[in-house]
Amino acid sequence: TLFGFVLAIGIVVDDAIIVVEAVQHNIDEEHLSPREASYKAMKDISGPVIAIALVLAAVFIPVGFIPGIVGKLYQQFAITIAISVLISAFVALTLTPALCSIMLKRVHIPSEEKAPNRFFNGFNVWFTRINLNYTHNVGRALHHARYVVIFLVMLLVGTFFLFKNKPTGFLPTEDEGRVFITFELPEASSITRTVEVLQKLMDILKETEGVGHYAAIAGLNVVSFSNKSNSGTIFCQFKPWDERKSKSLQLSGMIATLQKRFATINDARIVVIAPPAIPGLGRTGGFSFILQQRESTDDIHAFEDVAMRFAAEVRNRPEISNAFTFFTAHTPGYEITVDREKCKLMGVPLTEVFSTLQTFLGSRYINDFSIYSRNFRVVAQADTVFRKNIEQLGNYFVRNERGEMLPLSTLISYTVTENAQLISHYNLYRSAEFNGDASPGYSSGQAIDVLEEVAGKVLPAGYGYEFSGLSREEIIAGNTTLVIFFISLMFVFLFLSALYESWTVPFSVLLAVPLGAFGAIIALTINPSLSNNVYAQIGLITLIGLAAKNSILIVEFAKVRVDCGMDITKATLEAVHLRLRPILMTSMAFILGVSPLIFASGAGAVARQTIGWTVFGGMLAATFLGIFIVPVLFALIIRRAYGEHKLEKLKRKFAVKDS
Repeated sequence: TLFGFVLAIGIVVDDAIIVVEAVQHNIDEEHLSPREASYKAMKDISGPVIAIALVLAAVFIPVGFIPGIVGKLYQQFAITIAISVLISAFVALTLTPALCSIMLKRVHIPSEEKAPNRFFNGFNVWFTRINLNYTHNVGRALHHARYVVIFLVMLLVGTFFLFKNKPTGFLPTEDEGRVFITFELPEASSITRTVEVLQKLMDILKETEGVGHYAAIAGLNVVSFSNKSNSGTIFCQFKPWDERKSKSLQLSGMIATLQKRFATINDARIVVIAPPAIPGLGRTGGFSFILQQRESTDDIHAFEDVAMRFAAEVRNRPEISNAFTFFTAHTPGYEITVDREKCKLMGVPLTEVFSTLQTFLGSRYINDFSIYSRNFRVVAQADTVFRKNIEQLGNYFVRNERGEMLPLSTLISYTVTENAQLISHYNLYRSAEFNGDASPGYSSGQAIDVLEEVAGKVLPAGYGYEFSGLSREEIIAGNTTLVIFFISLMFVFLFLSALYESWTVPFSVLLAVPLGAFGAIIALTINPSLSNNVYAQIGLITLIGLAAKNSILIVEFAKVRVDCGMDITKATLEAVHLRLRPILMTSMAFILGVSPLIFASGAGAVARQTIGWTVFGGMLAATFLGIFIVPVLFALIIRRAYGEHKLEKLKRKFAVKDS
């Protein structure tokens, strides 16, 4: 919603700017009183103001009903901007003309007075000259319309290939001011050794610039969320963003620095992980790939071999950075075998054997009791010194049916084995999770493509894979944005068709949308750190309404005059001459309004920069290319739509005289 408010700031003033500019023009050029100028202006521009508001609403209201996580993201923008635009149109049609009739007056700036007046007078003279040159160049473009159309086609083709080559993504990894640091020691390492490593890590963090606070937990792996004696996790909070201005103190730089310093700790496999961009979408940022053993009958060690081959192949790909998995099937342990025949001969129930093992090695809940107003829980378990090694089993005794106590070691045998301490399942299949990030210069979409490619090459028959977390949501989203884009275009087209009572005239408005898309992809291309993600796509949806707004100001004015019998070329030139100033004013208001997004820093900076550059570049192109291309398209389309016979009939009907 805050993104929507930032975008709305530049949009909601557009309608009022159009009204004020039209009233001031009538006061200055036609020497009308403010009240008369307001009446006349509202007759001319009420239609465009209503059309602009409804077009922007038509763009955003449909996307508010898109399901899924993408729909939730779009919904915030849709509600915020659509309601803001409708309210601004109501204000522009009611309050603004009333204020204009009270506050505006004819402007006269003597050139010989103070420096500011000389500047404003000079600016007006300069802008008038620019407007005349612009109108003249539009006239030349109307006479060479075929070249304008060829240029537009080339621009469309270029836009298509630029979008095709731009890496795609879902949600960018943000600097949230915190990371997870988790590690694993060699299998079966003691918790004491784990605590020692945690202390070394905290000593390094204490001396690292940019680190604020941290808290450590021994025995927890935050990625698999498992409890193992050889695992540990540190939750690290960075200092505030105002104290981390340099690139080396931001997220990617901090992760690289910490990984480099932690490399001095031997035997520990340490990873520094950024949290997901949206809480709840996985445990980590980056990709999350789930290797599954489906129809295969391989044992756990064969499954591990497949997982390690896959991991090695992924790490060799330049698109993938910091790929890792904590799955292992080499945890040493003991396999205890109960001699059932001997238990039967000696009269020892099997339940006694297993109950003894559970009580002494694991623990067994006995009961609760209360004393001195406190509750105590009684749990039976062998003391630490009596369960330090496997030979201690000889000190455990079981009772047979005759009441005799027999050493447990006479009834069992054991062998040393290696197995997986933790076996996870995903969709009921045995699984191993792989996490990591896309390398700098590559997007999450490219990383997903590489993982699918490697899986298709490395995984044997009977194995499969799934994605989870952010990766899964990105795949589910798929081409949702493309569908949303065309739905929005369809709604705008249907509305304009009803407004102009024509199926062809709306194309002169909608063909300005690719100009905005061209500017947006150029802006994203010159910023390789930004991908074509959800925020960029939201900016593209916004550009549909904004590009159409500029076109409506020209097309609406020109079409009214053509319908009154004016020559198409003359009507078009008059429209561009009178509408250049409000187009530039509204466009620059929006462009300057979103400029702070380009220079955003701190939490959520990547998302703000992405949407800022998208709408900034798109609006620049839609404005400065559209003011030349839209008039030509209007003239070509209206001539084909009306036909020469209808145009001549309109001229005779209204008997328009050239002046």
